[in-house]
Amino acid sequence: MIIVLLQMMLLAGLVLLAVPVLVLLVQVLCARWAAPRSAALSATRPRIAVLVPAHNEAGGIGEVVAGIRRQLLAADRVLVVADNCSDHTAHIAREAGAEVTERFHDELRGKGYALDHGIRQLAEDAPDVVIIVDADCYLGAQALETIARSCVQSNRPVQALYLMHAPEGGGPMRKIAEFAWLVKNLVRPLGFQKLGQPCQLMGTGMAFTWQQISQANLATGHIVEDMKLGVDLAEAGQPPLFCPEAMVYSFFPSSDSGVSTQRTRWEHGHLSVIQSYVPRLLGGAVTHRNAALAALALDLSVPPLALLVMLVVLAWGVNAIIWLAWGLVWPLLLASLLVVSIAVSVLLAWSGYGRKVIGLGELLGAFGYVARKLPLYVKFLFNRQVAWVRSKRDSE
Repeated sequence: MIIVLLQMMLLAGLVLLAVPVLVLLVQVLCARWAAPRSAALSATRPRIAVLVPAHNEAGGIGEVVAGIRRQLLAADRVLVVADNCSDHTAHIAREAGAEVTERFHDELRGKGYALDHGIRQLAEDAPDVVIIVDADCYLGAQALETIARSCVQSNRPVQALYLMHAPEGGGPMRKIAEFAWLVKNLVRPLGFQKLGQPCQLMGTGMAFTWQQISQANLATGHIVEDMKLGVDLAEAGQPPLFCPEAMVYSFFPSSDSGVSTQRTRWEHGHLSVIQSYVPRLLGGAVTHRNAALAALALDLSVPPLALLVMLVVLAWGVNAIIWLAWGLVWPLLLASLLVVSIAVSVLLAWSGYGRKVIGLGELLGAFGYVARKLPLYVKFLFNRQVAWVRSKRDSE
């Protein structure tokens, strides 16, 4: 009886773990070899407003605003929300040519509240499309026009390709982090885009029609407000569309404290979203027979790459011990299959997209990167971050 119960528990655990592993594998395979999907862009360029939430960004806001203005026409706008700033962000943004609104609140703090404030300011002269760009992000060529036209054409929220780069001389761990980001924000959404499925919102480089964004619930302190917004819009029948032809990019902080803050917010937020929204999306997919909701739930079920690798290796180790103790071989075979699957996914993603980011030798040394993140996941279990915290910039 005990052996039967043990086998049932092992099977349930391996099946749950197999879901994100297989989703990752399918996304990588489709990104590499599925036929690309291209949609004709709207012939009419919509009137754009770029919304930039900013908290103490004096060190870089001028350059960001200048880059945005280079892609705007006379009828377009760029609005910086200087949110609870104690530096010269507002002044520098005005000098660079942006409209600026300042917001101060002792308790309601975070990006979501800044976005809500900015949308209310834009309502006085509403644009056709609102594009959200973070205050530390730079634009690829024609990024704003490309996602604005795509948004109008599809009548769906549109997410540009958002990449993070390691700073010069950042070391191998920063390169591994850049590669993991590349898998999450390029390879995986590209695979699903080729299958005609939606993507997650990534927080910057996001385009919305005025009707979509003006009706969204933005005024929250959710730790990953972008993921929540993407889920809300998908449930409203407007799942986000990935547009890899447009790019925004930023850089990881050089300081360890900045990286730690950033990583904790992103990954604790992602794990919280998995807990809260994946079951809800799957229920909605079944109830409404909605493939887009099911695809988004599956995409969200894939945890951060380091954690997924850690779980697969742990599952293999546990099942190896059980095989030695009780002679149960099939769980070890299934766990071995998961190890092979995730190894194939990572190597295919690297060979297709990551060669310029990291060498194969450095990639194979990623076990140190995974081990360094173990305290982050332990903290999620016992002292998780639930409030939005801005990452420390290099200029501070």
